[in-house]
Amino acid sequence: MTEKELIARVKKQDRKAQKFLFEKYSPKMFGVCRRYIKNQEDAEDVLVEGLFKVMTKIDMYSGTGNFEGWIRRIMVNECLMFLRKRHNFKMTVEVSNIDLKTNVTVEDDLAAQDILDLLELLPVGYRTVFNMYVLEGYKHKDIAEHLGISINTSKSQLLLARKRLQKLIKDNRITDVG
Repeated sequence: MTEKELIARVKKQDRKAQKFLFEKYSPKMFGVCRRYIKNQEDAEDVLVEGLFKVMTKIDMYSGTGNFEGWIRRIMVNECLMFLRKRHNFKMTVEVSNIDLKTNVTVEDDLAAQDILDLLELLPVGYRTVFNMYVLEGYKHKDIAEHLGISINTSKSQLLLARKRLQKLIKDNRITDVG
């Protein structure tokens, strides 16, 4: 079944097409959910809610652009809604006048699974901003709007996330050697 056929059949509420869509996209979208949400059961709930929204709002997909990208945006928004309900992002600390130089770029130094494992160790605010900026490609202005925080808070959360990740990497390397 082509993507175009799949979309047309899901629009007609074809149960087999809905099942196919779920089976095709749920593994990758679950990975997106887990990057934002630590608890597996919560991530599974968000995945189901997000894919339900995909199926019920599929008429909103214009047919232009990448269908998987459209699904990913819905999943990220579902994750953010979940996190906003559970965490107060406005309680984060704004940091200014911090040296922005970093010696190691976390993204280049680690394998994907290593990054995911380390992301789980970050506080929710750090992890959310890092995911949105580094992995999803959002700009600080967009992150600030989605989370209801200032642009400077978004920038400082990213900076602090990177610093924390660097420390975790350094600490992990020391324990691996010893």
